[in-house]
Amino acid sequence: MYVDNKICLGEVEGRQLYIPAKMANRHGLITGATGTGKTTTLKTMAESFSEAGVPVFFSDIKGDLSGVSKEYPVTFWDIYGKEGIAARTTISEMGPILLAKLMDLNDTQADILTVVFKIADDQGLLLVDTKDLKAMLTYVGENNAVLSAEYGNIAKASVNTILRNVVALEAKGADEFFAEPALNIADWFQRDLNGKGMINILECQELVNDTTMYGTFLLWMLSELFETLPEVGDMDRPRIVFFFDEAHLIFKDAGKALLQKIEQVVKLIRSKGVGVYFISQSPKDIPDIILSQLGNKIQHGLRAYTPNDEKVVKAAADSFRVNPKLNSYEEILNLGIGEVLISTLGEDGIPNIVEKTKIYPPKTMDVKITSEEKQQKILSNDLYLRYQNMFDRDSAYEFFQRMKQQAVEEKNSLEGQKIEDKEKIKLEKTEMKEQEKLAKAAQKQTEKEAKVVKSNIKKVASSAAGTVGRELGKSMGKAVGGKFGKTLGGNVGAQLFRSILGTFIK
Repeated sequence: MYVDNKICLGEVEGRQLYIPAKMANRHGLITGATGTGKTTTLKTMAESFSEAGVPVFFSDIKGDLSGVSKEYPVTFWDIYGKEGIAARTTISEMGPILLAKLMDLNDTQADILTVVFKIADDQGLLLVDTKDLKAMLTYVGENNAVLSAEYGNIAKASVNTILRNVVALEAKGADEFFAEPALNIADWFQRDLNGKGMINILECQELVNDTTMYGTFLLWMLSELFETLPEVGDMDRPRIVFFFDEAHLIFKDAGKALLQKIEQVVKLIRSKGVGVYFISQSPKDIPDIILSQLGNKIQHGLRAYTPNDEKVVKAAADSFRVNPKLNSYEEILNLGIGEVLISTLGEDGIPNIVEKTKIYPPKTMDVKITSEEKQQKILSNDLYLRYQNMFDRDSAYEFFQRMKQQAVEEKNSLEGQKIEDKEKIKLEKTEMKEQEKLAKAAQKQTEKEAKVVKSNIKKVASSAAGTVGRELGKSMGKAVGGKFGKTLGGNVGAQLFRSILGTFIK
Protein backbone atom coordinates (compact mmCIF):
# COMPACT_ATOMS: atom_id res chain seq x y z
CA MET A 1 0.00 0.00 0.00
CA TYR A 2 1.33 3.45 -0.96
CA VAL A 3 -0.04 6.45 0.92
CA ASP A 4 1.34 9.98 1.25
CA ASN A 5 4.79 9.09 -0.02
CA LYS A 6 5.00 6.14 2.35
CA ILE A 7 5.50 2.44 1.61
CA CYS A 8 3.01 1.09 4.15
CA LEU A 9 3.70 -2.39 5.49
CA GLY A 10 1.36 -2.89 8.45
CA GLU A 11 0.01 -1.19 11.53
CA VAL A 12 0.13 -1.37 15.31
CA GLU A 13 -2.28 0.27 17.74
CA GLY A 14 -3.83 2.24 14.89
CA ARG A 15 -0.46 3.55 13.68
CA GLN A 16 0.87 2.64 10.27
CA LEU A 17 4.34 1.14 10.03
CA TYR A 18 6.02 2.25 6.84
CA ILE A 19 9.21 3.06 4.99
CA PRO A 20 9.36 6.74 4.01
CA ALA A 21 9.75 6.72 0.22
CA LYS A 22 12.76 9.03 0.47
CA MET A 23 14.44 6.48 2.78
CA ALA A 24 13.69 3.46 0.61
CA ASN A 25 17.08 3.78 -1.10
CA ARG A 26 18.78 3.11 2.26
CA HIS A 27 18.32 -0.55 1.41
CA GLY A 28 16.71 -3.28 3.46
CA LEU A 29 16.56 -6.87 4.61
CA ILE A 30 13.70 -9.38 4.61
CA THR A 31 14.48 -12.58 6.50
CA GLY A 32 12.64 -15.56 7.91
CA ALA A 33 12.31 -19.32 7.79
CA THR A 34 10.77 -21.07 4.80
CA GLY A 35 6.98 -20.74 4.76
CA THR A 36 6.75 -17.71 7.08
CA GLY A 37 5.53 -15.26 4.38
CA LYS A 38 8.61 -13.60 2.86
CA THR A 39 7.15 -13.87 -0.65
CA THR A 40 3.96 -12.14 0.51
CA THR A 41 6.04 -9.30 1.96
CA LEU A 42 7.93 -9.03 -1.33
CA LYS A 43 4.70 -8.74 -3.33
CA THR A 44 3.25 -6.15 -0.93
CA MET A 45 6.36 -4.00 -1.21
CA ALA A 46 6.63 -4.43 -5.00
CA GLU A 47 3.01 -3.36 -5.49
CA SER A 48 3.50 -0.37 -3.17
CA PHE A 49 6.60 0.82 -5.02
CA SER A 50 4.82 0.40 -8.36
CA GLU A 51 1.93 2.53 -7.07
CA ALA A 52 4.51 5.14 -6.11
CA GLY A 53 5.71 5.20 -9.72
CA VAL A 54 8.94 3.38 -8.80
CA PRO A 55 10.06 0.54 -11.13
CA VAL A 56 10.87 -2.73 -9.38
CA PHE A 57 13.01 -5.75 -10.16
CA PHE A 58 12.75 -9.15 -8.51
CA SER A 59 13.24 -12.81 -9.40
CA ASP A 60 10.48 -15.41 -9.44
CA ILE A 61 12.07 -18.62 -8.21
CA LYS A 62 8.95 -20.71 -7.62
CA GLY A 63 6.92 -19.42 -10.57
CA ASP A 64 4.09 -18.09 -8.39
CA LEU A 65 4.50 -14.33 -8.78
CA SER A 66 3.20 -13.79 -12.32
CA GLY A 67 -0.31 -12.98 -11.00
CA VAL A 68 0.88 -9.48 -10.13
CA SER A 69 0.60 -8.73 -13.86
CA LYS A 70 -3.21 -8.69 -13.49
CA GLU A 71 -3.13 -5.39 -11.63
CA TYR A 72 0.28 -3.89 -12.41
CA PRO A 73 2.49 -3.33 -15.46
CA VAL A 74 4.89 -6.27 -15.70
CA THR A 75 7.76 -7.23 -17.99
CA PHE A 76 8.82 -10.87 -17.82
CA TRP A 77 12.52 -11.59 -18.40
CA ASP A 78 14.37 -14.88 -18.82
CA ILE A 79 18.08 -15.31 -19.58
CA TYR A 80 17.18 -18.38 -21.65
CA GLY A 81 14.44 -16.51 -23.53
CA LYS A 82 11.80 -19.19 -22.81
CA GLU A 83 9.51 -17.76 -20.12
CA GLY A 84 10.20 -14.11 -20.80
CA ILE A 85 12.04 -11.59 -22.95
CA ALA A 86 15.65 -12.64 -23.45
CA ALA A 87 17.91 -10.99 -20.85
CA ARG A 88 21.38 -11.35 -22.31
CA THR A 89 24.73 -9.81 -21.56
CA THR A 90 28.23 -9.98 -23.05
CA ILE A 91 31.48 -11.39 -21.72
CA SER A 92 32.97 -7.88 -21.51
CA GLU A 93 29.98 -6.49 -19.60
CA MET A 94 30.03 -9.38 -17.13
CA GLY A 95 33.71 -8.67 -16.44
CA PRO A 96 36.50 -10.90 -15.09
CA ILE A 97 35.51 -10.77 -11.40
CA LEU A 98 31.97 -12.07 -11.89
CA LEU A 99 33.09 -14.53 -14.57
CA ALA A 100 35.67 -15.92 -12.17
CA LYS A 101 32.87 -16.58 -9.67
CA LEU A 102 30.69 -18.05 -12.38
CA MET A 103 33.45 -20.49 -13.36
CA ASP A 104 34.57 -21.15 -9.78
CA LEU A 105 38.16 -20.09 -10.49
CA ASN A 106 40.79 -19.90 -7.79
CA ASP A 107 42.61 -16.63 -7.07
CA THR A 108 45.49 -17.35 -9.46
CA GLN A 109 43.17 -18.27 -12.31
CA ALA A 110 40.99 -15.24 -11.60
CA ASP A 111 44.07 -12.99 -11.83
CA ILE A 112 45.02 -14.52 -15.18
CA LEU A 113 41.47 -14.03 -16.46
CA THR A 114 41.78 -10.35 -15.51
CA VAL A 115 45.04 -10.19 -17.50
CA VAL A 116 43.32 -11.79 -20.49
CA PHE A 117 40.65 -9.06 -20.37
CA LYS A 118 43.41 -6.44 -20.16
CA ILE A 119 45.18 -7.86 -23.23
CA ALA A 120 41.92 -7.90 -25.17
CA ASP A 121 41.27 -4.30 -24.17
CA ASP A 122 44.79 -3.18 -25.11
CA GLN A 123 44.42 -4.80 -28.53
CA GLY A 124 40.93 -3.38 -29.09
CA LEU A 125 39.26 -6.80 -29.23
CA LEU A 126 35.61 -7.19 -28.25
CA LEU A 127 34.64 -10.12 -26.02
CA VAL A 128 30.96 -10.65 -26.77
CA ASP A 129 30.28 -14.36 -26.45
CA THR A 130 32.00 -17.52 -25.24
CA LYS A 131 33.68 -18.23 -28.56
CA ASP A 132 35.34 -14.81 -28.31
CA LEU A 133 36.64 -15.67 -24.84
CA LYS A 134 37.87 -19.09 -26.01
CA ALA A 135 39.66 -17.53 -28.98
CA MET A 136 41.28 -14.96 -26.68
CA LEU A 137 42.39 -17.63 -24.20
CA THR A 138 43.83 -19.75 -27.02
CA TYR A 139 45.80 -16.77 -28.31
CA VAL A 140 47.17 -15.95 -24.85
CA GLY A 141 48.08 -19.60 -24.23
CA GLU A 142 49.94 -19.89 -27.55
CA ASN A 143 51.81 -16.62 -26.95
CA ASN A 144 52.21 -16.75 -23.16
CA ALA A 145 56.01 -16.50 -23.30
CA VAL A 146 55.92 -13.21 -25.22
CA LEU A 147 52.94 -11.76 -23.33
CA SER A 148 54.40 -12.65 -19.92
CA ALA A 149 57.21 -10.17 -20.52
CA GLU A 150 54.67 -7.32 -20.56
CA TYR A 151 51.82 -8.56 -18.37
CA GLY A 152 53.58 -10.79 -15.84
CA ASN A 153 53.72 -14.55 -15.62
CA ILE A 154 50.91 -16.25 -17.52
CA ALA A 155 50.96 -19.96 -16.81
CA LYS A 156 49.76 -21.92 -19.82
CA ALA A 157 48.32 -24.61 -17.53
CA SER A 158 46.08 -22.02 -15.83
CA VAL A 159 44.95 -20.67 -19.19
CA ASN A 160 44.01 -24.18 -20.28
CA THR A 161 42.05 -24.70 -17.05
CA ILE A 162 40.06 -21.51 -17.65
CA LEU A 163 39.45 -22.64 -21.22
CA ARG A 164 37.99 -25.93 -20.00
CA ASN A 165 35.74 -24.05 -17.60
CA VAL A 166 34.43 -21.92 -20.45
CA VAL A 167 33.53 -25.09 -22.33
CA ALA A 168 31.74 -26.37 -19.21
CA LEU A 169 29.92 -23.04 -18.99
CA GLU A 170 28.71 -23.46 -22.57
CA ALA A 171 27.26 -26.84 -21.62
CA LYS A 172 25.08 -25.00 -19.09
CA GLY A 173 23.61 -22.75 -21.78
CA ALA A 174 26.07 -19.84 -21.65
CA ASP A 175 25.75 -19.40 -25.41
CA GLU A 176 22.14 -18.33 -24.77
CA PHE A 177 22.83 -15.45 -22.40
CA PHE A 178 26.33 -14.34 -23.48
CA ALA A 179 25.17 -12.82 -26.73
CA GLU A 180 23.75 -9.70 -28.32
CA PRO A 181 21.56 -7.73 -28.19
CA ALA A 182 22.54 -7.31 -24.55
CA LEU A 183 20.05 -6.16 -21.96
CA ASN A 184 19.73 -2.40 -21.72
CA ILE A 185 19.02 -1.61 -18.07
CA ALA A 186 17.22 1.56 -19.18
CA ASP A 187 14.37 -0.69 -20.35
CA TRP A 188 13.54 -1.36 -16.69
CA PHE A 189 12.66 2.29 -16.08
CA GLN A 190 9.17 2.38 -17.50
CA ARG A 191 5.74 3.39 -16.23
CA ASP A 192 2.30 2.67 -17.59
CA LEU A 193 -0.27 5.28 -18.59
CA ASN A 194 -1.50 5.48 -14.99
CA GLY A 195 1.98 6.28 -13.71
CA LYS A 196 2.59 2.89 -12.11
CA GLY A 197 6.18 1.75 -12.09
CA MET A 198 7.11 -1.29 -14.18
CA ILE A 199 7.54 -4.52 -12.21
CA ASN A 200 10.36 -6.45 -13.89
CA ILE A 201 10.21 -10.17 -13.09
CA LEU A 202 13.14 -12.45 -13.88
CA GLU A 203 11.81 -15.96 -14.39
CA CYS A 204 14.22 -18.22 -12.50
CA GLN A 205 12.63 -21.66 -12.19
CA GLU A 206 15.33 -23.07 -14.48
CA LEU A 207 18.11 -20.64 -13.65
CA VAL A 208 18.02 -21.29 -9.89
CA ASN A 209 18.96 -24.93 -10.52
CA ASP A 210 22.46 -23.57 -11.00
CA THR A 211 22.84 -21.52 -7.84
CA THR A 212 26.17 -20.01 -8.86
CA MET A 213 24.81 -18.80 -12.17
CA TYR A 214 21.68 -17.44 -10.48
CA GLY A 215 23.59 -15.42 -7.89
CA THR A 216 26.18 -14.18 -10.37
CA PHE A 217 23.63 -13.05 -12.94
CA LEU A 218 21.60 -11.09 -10.41
CA LEU A 219 24.75 -9.48 -9.10
CA TRP A 220 25.68 -8.50 -12.65
CA MET A 221 22.31 -6.80 -13.05
CA LEU A 222 22.88 -4.80 -9.88
CA SER A 223 26.38 -3.91 -11.06
CA GLU A 224 24.94 -2.71 -14.36
CA LEU A 225 22.59 -0.38 -12.49
CA PHE A 226 25.54 0.95 -10.51
CA GLU A 227 27.74 1.50 -13.55
CA THR A 228 24.98 2.87 -15.81
CA LEU A 229 23.04 5.31 -13.64
CA PRO A 230 24.30 8.83 -12.91
CA GLU A 231 24.59 10.32 -9.43
CA VAL A 232 21.33 11.95 -8.31
CA GLY A 233 21.79 12.44 -4.57
CA ASP A 234 18.75 12.38 -2.29
CA MET A 235 15.38 12.01 -3.99
CA ASP A 236 11.80 11.96 -2.74
CA ARG A 237 11.61 8.32 -3.85
CA PRO A 238 14.00 5.79 -5.47
CA ARG A 239 14.47 5.55 -9.20
CA ILE A 240 14.23 1.76 -8.93
CA VAL A 241 14.12 -0.89 -6.20
CA PHE A 242 16.01 -4.15 -6.63
CA PHE A 243 15.07 -7.27 -4.62
CA PHE A 244 17.63 -10.08 -4.17
CA ASP A 245 15.71 -13.27 -3.37
CA GLU A 246 17.75 -16.18 -1.99
CA ALA A 247 20.46 -13.64 -1.24
CA HIS A 248 22.74 -16.21 0.40
CA LEU A 249 23.48 -17.57 -3.08
CA ILE A 250 25.16 -14.29 -3.98
CA PHE A 251 27.68 -14.55 -1.17
CA LYS A 252 28.23 -18.29 -1.38
CA ASP A 253 31.94 -18.99 -2.01
CA ALA A 254 32.47 -15.32 -2.85
CA GLY A 255 36.16 -14.39 -2.94
CA LYS A 256 37.69 -11.27 -1.49
CA ALA A 257 37.58 -9.33 -4.76
CA LEU A 258 33.89 -10.09 -5.27
CA LEU A 259 32.94 -9.16 -1.70
CA GLN A 260 34.75 -5.85 -2.12
CA LYS A 261 32.84 -5.23 -5.35
CA ILE A 262 29.48 -6.00 -3.69
CA GLU A 263 30.35 -3.77 -0.73
CA GLN A 264 31.26 -0.92 -3.07
CA VAL A 265 28.05 -1.28 -5.06
CA VAL A 266 25.77 -1.44 -2.00
CA LYS A 267 27.47 1.55 -0.34
CA LEU A 268 27.43 3.82 -3.34
CA ILE A 269 24.39 2.82 -5.37
CA ARG A 270 21.93 4.58 -3.06
CA SER A 271 23.31 7.92 -4.25
CA LYS A 272 22.18 6.84 -7.72
CA GLY A 273 18.61 6.43 -6.52
CA VAL A 274 18.59 2.64 -6.19
CA GLY A 275 17.18 0.74 -3.23
CA VAL A 276 18.48 -2.81 -2.67
CA TYR A 277 16.57 -5.35 -0.54
CA PHE A 278 18.10 -8.71 0.33
CA ILE A 279 15.74 -11.63 1.01
CA SER A 280 17.04 -14.69 2.81
CA GLN A 281 16.29 -17.06 5.67
CA SER A 282 18.69 -15.55 8.20
CA PRO A 283 20.60 -12.29 8.71
CA LYS A 284 23.65 -14.53 9.07
CA ASP A 285 23.43 -15.20 5.33
CA ILE A 286 24.56 -11.63 4.70
CA PRO A 287 28.17 -10.56 5.48
CA ASP A 288 28.35 -8.04 8.33
CA ILE A 289 29.94 -5.40 6.14
CA ILE A 290 26.86 -5.56 3.85
CA LEU A 291 24.40 -5.98 6.71
CA SER A 292 25.54 -2.69 8.22
CA GLN A 293 24.31 -0.88 5.08
CA LEU A 294 20.73 -2.14 5.38
CA GLY A 295 18.55 0.37 7.23
CA ASN A 296 15.07 -1.10 6.77
CA LYS A 297 14.60 -4.53 8.37
CA ILE A 298 11.65 -6.92 8.23
CA GLN A 299 12.03 -10.10 10.25
CA HIS A 300 9.70 -13.07 9.82
CA GLY A 301 9.69 -16.01 12.19
CA LEU A 302 12.74 -18.20 12.84
CA ARG A 303 12.90 -21.57 14.53
CA ALA A 304 15.60 -22.66 16.98
CA TYR A 305 16.15 -26.41 17.05
CA THR A 306 19.88 -26.37 17.78
CA PRO A 307 22.29 -24.18 19.77
CA ASN A 308 23.48 -22.70 16.49
CA ASP A 309 19.89 -21.84 15.56
CA GLU A 310 19.52 -20.05 18.90
CA LYS A 311 22.60 -17.95 18.10
CA VAL A 312 21.07 -16.98 14.77
CA VAL A 313 17.82 -15.89 16.43
CA LYS A 314 19.69 -13.93 19.07
CA ALA A 315 21.79 -12.19 16.40
CA ALA A 316 18.60 -11.25 14.52
CA ALA A 317 16.99 -9.92 17.71
CA ASP A 318 20.08 -7.91 18.65
CA SER A 319 20.15 -6.21 15.24
CA PHE A 320 16.98 -4.22 16.09
CA ARG A 321 16.70 -1.01 18.04
CA VAL A 322 15.28 -2.09 21.40
CA ASN A 323 11.60 -1.68 22.18
CA PRO A 324 11.03 -1.94 25.97
CA LYS A 325 7.61 -3.44 25.30
CA LEU A 326 8.96 -6.33 23.24
CA ASN A 327 11.30 -9.24 23.80
CA SER A 328 12.59 -9.48 20.26
CA TYR A 329 14.17 -12.89 20.78
CA GLU A 330 10.98 -14.49 22.03
CA GLU A 331 8.85 -12.73 19.47
CA ILE A 332 10.98 -14.00 16.56
CA LEU A 333 10.61 -17.56 17.80
CA ASN A 334 6.82 -17.25 18.03
CA LEU A 335 5.91 -15.20 14.95
CA GLY A 336 3.10 -16.74 12.87
CA ILE A 337 2.77 -16.71 9.09
CA GLY A 338 2.66 -13.14 7.87
CA GLU A 339 3.67 -11.72 11.27
CA VAL A 340 6.90 -9.73 11.40
CA LEU A 341 9.14 -7.54 13.46
CA ILE A 342 9.84 -4.27 11.67
CA SER A 343 12.41 -1.55 12.15
CA THR A 344 12.58 1.10 9.44
CA LEU A 345 14.37 4.41 9.08
CA GLY A 346 12.44 7.48 10.13
CA GLU A 347 12.12 10.65 8.11
CA ASP A 348 15.31 11.87 9.82
CA GLY A 349 17.25 8.70 8.91
CA ILE A 350 17.29 7.36 12.47
CA PRO A 351 16.15 3.71 12.92
CA ASN A 352 12.77 3.34 14.59
CA ILE A 353 12.34 0.97 17.51
CA VAL A 354 11.30 -2.54 16.57
CA GLU A 355 7.55 -3.16 16.26
CA LYS A 356 5.46 -6.26 15.75
CA THR A 357 2.79 -6.29 13.07
CA LYS A 358 1.10 -8.37 10.40
CA ILE A 359 2.10 -7.48 6.86
CA TYR A 360 -0.62 -5.97 4.69
CA PRO A 361 -1.68 -8.56 2.11
CA PRO A 362 -0.85 -7.69 -1.52
CA LYS A 363 -3.73 -6.81 -3.83
CA THR A 364 -2.79 -9.78 -5.99
CA MET A 365 -2.52 -12.17 -3.04
CA ASP A 366 -4.38 -15.07 -4.64
CA VAL A 367 -4.36 -13.91 -8.26
CA LYS A 368 -2.87 -16.28 -10.84
CA ILE A 369 -2.56 -16.26 -14.62
CA THR A 370 -2.36 -19.16 -17.04
CA SER A 371 0.69 -19.98 -19.17
CA GLU A 372 -1.23 -18.79 -22.24
CA GLU A 373 -2.03 -15.43 -20.62
CA LYS A 374 1.58 -15.03 -19.61
CA GLN A 375 2.85 -15.79 -23.12
CA GLN A 376 0.40 -13.26 -24.54
CA LYS A 377 1.77 -10.59 -22.23
CA ILE A 378 5.33 -11.46 -23.28
CA LEU A 379 4.58 -11.40 -27.01
CA SER A 380 2.61 -8.15 -26.80
CA ASN A 381 5.40 -6.31 -24.97
CA ASP A 382 7.13 -3.71 -27.15
CA LEU A 383 10.52 -5.00 -25.97
CA TYR A 384 9.94 -8.52 -27.24
CA LEU A 385 10.94 -7.83 -30.85
CA ARG A 386 13.95 -5.78 -29.74
CA TYR A 387 15.51 -8.75 -27.96
CA GLN A 388 14.01 -11.66 -29.88
CA ASN A 389 16.76 -12.37 -32.40
CA MET A 390 20.44 -12.72 -31.53
CA PHE A 391 23.11 -11.30 -33.81
CA ASP A 392 26.84 -11.95 -33.99
CA ARG A 393 28.95 -8.92 -34.77
CA ASP A 394 32.64 -8.77 -35.63
CA SER A 395 34.59 -9.40 -32.43
CA ALA A 396 37.64 -11.28 -31.09
CA TYR A 397 36.67 -14.64 -32.58
CA GLU A 398 36.25 -13.21 -36.07
CA PHE A 399 39.54 -11.31 -35.74
CA PHE A 400 41.50 -14.44 -34.89
CA GLN A 401 39.73 -16.38 -37.63
CA ARG A 402 40.93 -13.79 -40.13
CA MET A 403 44.43 -14.03 -38.69
CA LYS A 404 44.40 -17.81 -39.10
CA GLN A 405 43.04 -17.55 -42.63
CA GLN A 406 45.70 -15.01 -43.53
CA ALA A 407 48.42 -17.26 -42.08
CA VAL A 408 47.08 -20.21 -44.08
CA GLU A 409 47.00 -18.15 -47.26
CA GLU A 410 50.55 -16.91 -46.67
CA LYS A 411 51.73 -20.44 -45.99
CA ASN A 412 49.97 -21.74 -49.07
CA SER A 413 51.40 -18.88 -51.11
CA LEU A 414 54.90 -19.64 -49.83
CA GLU A 415 54.50 -23.34 -50.47
CA GLY A 416 53.05 -22.59 -53.88
CA GLN A 417 56.05 -20.40 -54.68
CA LYS A 418 58.39 -23.16 -53.56
CA ILE A 419 56.57 -25.66 -55.74
CA GLU A 420 56.64 -23.21 -58.62
CA ASP A 421 60.39 -22.66 -58.14
CA LYS A 422 60.99 -26.41 -58.01
CA GLU A 423 58.97 -26.94 -61.17
CA LYS A 424 60.84 -24.12 -62.86
CA ILE A 425 64.21 -25.60 -61.93
CA LYS A 426 63.05 -29.04 -63.01
CA LEU A 427 61.85 -27.65 -66.33
CA GLU A 428 65.12 -25.79 -66.86
CA LYS A 429 67.08 -28.99 -66.17
CA THR A 430 64.87 -30.90 -68.57
CA GLU A 431 65.32 -28.23 -71.22
CA MET A 432 69.10 -28.27 -70.72
CA LYS A 433 69.21 -32.05 -71.03
CA GLU A 434 67.10 -31.85 -74.15
CA GLN A 435 69.38 -29.18 -75.61
CA GLU A 436 72.45 -31.25 -74.74
CA LYS A 437 70.82 -34.28 -76.33
CA LEU A 438 69.96 -32.29 -79.45
CA ALA A 439 73.48 -30.84 -79.57
CA LYS A 440 75.03 -34.30 -79.35
CA ALA A 441 72.73 -35.60 -82.05
CA ALA A 442 73.58 -32.61 -84.23
CA GLN A 443 77.27 -33.17 -83.62
CA LYS A 444 76.96 -36.84 -84.52
CA GLN A 445 75.06 -35.92 -87.66
CA THR A 446 77.66 -33.34 -88.56
CA GLU A 447 80.47 -35.83 -88.00
CA LYS A 448 78.60 -38.43 -90.06
CA GLU A 449 78.03 -35.98 -92.88
CA ALA A 450 81.67 -34.90 -92.67
CA LYS A 451 82.78 -38.52 -93.02
CA VAL A 452 80.56 -38.95 -96.07
CA VAL A 453 81.91 -35.79 -97.60
CA LYS A 454 85.46 -36.81 -96.80
CA SER A 455 84.86 -40.25 -98.27
CA ASN A 456 83.41 -38.77 -101.38
CA ILE A 457 86.30 -36.35 -101.67
CA LYS A 458 88.70 -39.23 -101.33
CA LYS A 459 86.94 -41.18 -104.00
CA VAL A 460 86.84 -38.23 -106.36
CA ALA A 461 90.43 -37.26 -105.59
CA SER A 462 91.63 -40.81 -105.90
CA SER A 463 89.90 -41.22 -109.20
CA ALA A 464 91.22 -37.90 -110.40
CA ALA A 465 94.69 -38.65 -109.14
CA GLY A 466 94.65 -42.08 -110.80
CA THR A 467 93.53 -40.61 -114.06
CA VAL A 468 96.13 -37.87 -113.98
CA GLY A 469 98.89 -40.23 -112.86
CA ARG A 470 97.91 -42.83 -115.37
CA GLU A 471 97.96 -40.38 -118.24
CA LEU A 472 101.24 -38.95 -117.06
CA GLY A 473 102.72 -42.42 -116.61
CA LYS A 474 101.56 -43.45 -120.00
CA SER A 475 103.28 -40.48 -121.52
CA MET A 476 106.47 -41.24 -119.67
CA GLY A 477 106.27 -44.97 -120.33
CA LYS A 478 105.63 -44.48 -124.01
CA ALA A 479 108.67 -42.36 -124.23
CA VAL A 480 110.67 -45.02 -122.45
CA GLY A 481 109.42 -48.35 -123.66
CA GLY A 482 106.47 -48.81 -125.89
CA LYS A 483 103.26 -50.42 -124.86
CA PHE A 484 104.65 -52.14 -121.75
CA GLY A 485 106.23 -48.98 -120.58
CA LYS A 486 103.02 -47.16 -121.22
CA THR A 487 101.02 -49.58 -119.04
CA LEU A 488 103.63 -49.73 -116.33
CA GLY A 489 104.01 -46.01 -116.35
CA GLY A 490 100.27 -45.52 -116.13
CA ASN A 491 99.91 -47.82 -113.09
CA VAL A 492 102.92 -46.41 -111.32
CA GLY A 493 101.79 -42.88 -112.00
CA ALA A 494 98.28 -43.56 -110.73
CA GLN A 495 99.55 -45.11 -107.49
CA LEU A 496 102.02 -42.36 -106.96
CA PHE A 497 99.46 -39.57 -107.37
CA ARG A 498 97.01 -41.36 -105.13
CA SER A 499 99.65 -41.69 -102.41
CA ILE A 500 100.61 -38.05 -102.66
CA LEU A 501 96.97 -36.84 -102.61
CA GLY A 502 95.99 -39.26 -99.84
CA THR A 503 98.51 -37.59 -97.53
CA PHE A 504 96.58 -34.32 -97.80
CA ILE A 505 92.98 -35.64 -97.53
CA LYS A 506 93.11 -38.12 -94.67
